[in-house]
Amino acid sequence: MSNNYSQYLKHPVFKVASQIVTEQNLEAYVIGGFVRDLILERPSKDIDIVVIGNGLDLAKACADKLRVKKVSVFERFGTAQFVYKDLDVEFVGARKESYRSDSRKPTIENGTLQDDQNRRDFSINALAISLHKDNFGDLIDPFSGMEDIENEIIRTPLEPAKTYSDDPLRMMRAIRFATQLDFKIERKSLEAISENAHRLEIISQERIMDELNKIILSKTPSRGFKLLNSTKLLHQFFPEMIALQGIETRDGKSHKDNFYHTLEVLDNISENTDNLWLRWAAIMHDIAKPPTKRFNDTTGWTFHGHEDLGSRWVPKIFKRMKLPLDHKMKYVQKLVRLHLRPISLVKGHVTDSAVRRLLFEAGDDIDDLMTLCNADITSKNDFKVKKYKKNFDDVKQKLLAVEEKDHIRNFQPPVSGDLIMKTFGLEPCAEIGVLKNKIKEAILEGTIENDKDEAFKFMLDQAKEMGLEAIANN
Repeated sequence: MSNNYSQYLKHPVFKVASQIVTEQNLEAYVIGGFVRDLILERPSKDIDIVVIGNGLDLAKACADKLRVKKVSVFERFGTAQFVYKDLDVEFVGARKESYRSDSRKPTIENGTLQDDQNRRDFSINALAISLHKDNFGDLIDPFSGMEDIENEIIRTPLEPAKTYSDDPLRMMRAIRFATQLDFKIERKSLEAISENAHRLEIISQERIMDELNKIILSKTPSRGFKLLNSTKLLHQFFPEMIALQGIETRDGKSHKDNFYHTLEVLDNISENTDNLWLRWAAIMHDIAKPPTKRFNDTTGWTFHGHEDLGSRWVPKIFKRMKLPLDHKMKYVQKLVRLHLRPISLVKGHVTDSAVRRLLFEAGDDIDDLMTLCNADITSKNDFKVKKYKKNFDDVKQKLLAVEEKDHIRNFQPPVSGDLIMKTFGLEPCAEIGVLKNKIKEAILEGTIENDKDEAFKFMLDQAKEMGLEAIANN
């Protein structure tokens, strides 16, 4: 591979920065992720420029020349940032860092390029390209980062135990990069992560989740989870998932290892969706299997009610992990609660009534629910999987047919509470809810059509049985 990358630095930001750096006789370098991704031929929208000296001054000078009006300055961190066209550009003065054991926030002082590269998390992120005209495009690679890219290895520039102990978030980042890039983590590094796993306690939950979500959104997330598990990092923040591990055998009957089953479902669903919260539903779908596990001499192992208990666990797990507690959490909760329903339809005779009820409860999330359930079909027996998938396709066709005929998805009972009150001269009371529910049940059961006139006639009959009389001239 070449050691000069000037041909790749055609963007106006680099030209302008080079011009100013050369005029003012400064040293400045493009460093970190942008350089790594340039070599890996991955798209990158973030440029980090490190300056030997004052990064803020160079940021302002570049912004002036590029006619960028808004520069965000963070005096405390010695950084400045602006957006130019499609790129997010950040400038920082080269720095040297030292850490205390109880915090990942370092003490910072001005430093050289070498100091700045020393403080980087991995050799592949310590690569720098010069912007000075005299050596524009030259690669500075003190830790053989290029070699590690060629060998697909994640390695720390300095002693791994110190690198991870100083800033334990780097352990999550190591696994995230290994997962995203499909690289191996160097053996000494893996051992150091296992030894320092407990240090994750000084990292905020939000930062941990930010890395975890990037792992979940990678092409094969199971790879990251296996590394998180083997290094004991997952044990620090997701004990419920660790509890899924293991196989128990009784009277020659075994259940599957629910940890590895969950990872298989997660990989399956990742082939069909980039929706982070649908992927989270895959992670959570069997989360409550351990406490619901029972053995029966006739049926073997059962996990009755794990979908309801799992659904109730979603808010407390999301709260602890500092994940959103809004509609995203409710969406995951709903999919966990309903994830067995389409499968149970596959097993039995599919009635229109059962399909209507599923459509009513799932609403607009029915397609995502079906994607989850399809991903949940895992078995080492190919014939069994093919048979299930064939039955599953039948259920999907039935869903489409019933929805087209009855329009049940997100339906509201065609007779409103207001109309019931006007018809019978009622104030708000329990009878209104009872009547609405009877109408809803009749439509879902197929006793009446999802039609206003039919529903109104049905309501009058039901009201008569309840002793309610319609008022005249309604």
